Amino acid sequence: MGRRILNDALRTIVNAEKRGFASAELKPVSNVIANFLQIMKYRGYIKDFQVHDPHRVGKISVQLLGRINDCRALTYRQDIKAAAIEHYKTRALPTRQWGYVVITTPNGVLDHEEAQRQNVGGQVIGYFY
Repeated sequence: MGRRILNDALRTIVNAEKRGFASAELKPVSNVIANFLQIMKYRGYIKDFQVHDPHRVGKISVQLLGRINDCRALTYRQDIKAAAIEHYKTRALPTRQWGYVVITTPNGVLDHEEAQRQNVGGQVIGYFY
């Protein structure tokens, strides 16, 4: 199951958005999912989320806004340098106006704008728009 946990969670969010639901429930819980959702919340793509009982299997309740068109997790995590983030962003996202690439860096999990601002590279774990 390993790296598919994030992919399953993001696909659940996209499916709930397409069906018009106001919330989605994600199981199981991981720190990577929580960090990914924190970036989505900061950028205004989800309303809020709550982690319930993280020490067991747990669940995450996500309140949706209806702004997510697609979000994907990469099962193969690509290494990316700070100078190549702009090139990867133009290749992965549909337009320049919206969307974010999420990168795990030595400074934590960041979106591509923050990683460029801090001039750090890392591994691409997914994107959303």
